[in-house]
Amino acid sequence: MSLSKKDEKKSDLTKNPEATQVEIKEGDFELEGEENGSATLANKLKKLRAELEKCKEEKREYLVGWQRCKADSINARKEAASIAERVGNRARDFLVEDIIPALDSFDMAIASDAWAQMDANWRTGMENVRAQLITALLNQGVTAYAEIGDAFDPTLHEAVQEIDADGESGSVARILRRGYKSAGNIIRPAQVAIVAHKE
Repeated sequence: MSLSKKDEKKSDLTKNPEATQVEIKEGDFELEGEENGSATLANKLKKLRAELEKCKEEKREYLVGWQRCKADSINARKEAASIAERVGNRARDFLVEDIIPALDSFDMAIASDAWAQMDANWRTGMENVRAQLITALLNQGVTAYAEIGDAFDPTLHEAVQEIDADGESGSVARILRRGYKSAGNIIRPAQVAIVAHKE
């Protein structure tokens, strides 16, 4: 029976177990004495602690950087939303400023003597158009203001003239042009005539 080279080596090892010794070269293993071993362990522990501290510091830096980026992102989103809202409000105000003169024309027509002489159906149609414009403005948060008898307020009214009329001195006697405001902001102040101061 013929054996392969591998089998031959195996059979040699089983026949003579003492021949199976491994050569140990110097430097393959480090034999440590008790003092040398504890010093090496102390050095390794010191290195590991230093690396751990370095990792902790890097973690802190990354965390602070991440938090700063997150805050910047939140602030940028808020600023973008605020800008978009201001742009939208300003665009709405421009549209309102374009519609207001049409309402002024309706108000002047209704206040004229000729209005009563117009056909009743035509007047009703014009009043409906005016009401639709006012409703559209109300839907956008825009309201008209100024009523006869209101106390004059320089932040809301422009006093165009003083007239002799019944009422408290300095109150609104006549409305020449209605004012419009939105969310507390004056889009256009009302032009009014006020009751003259009585001496």
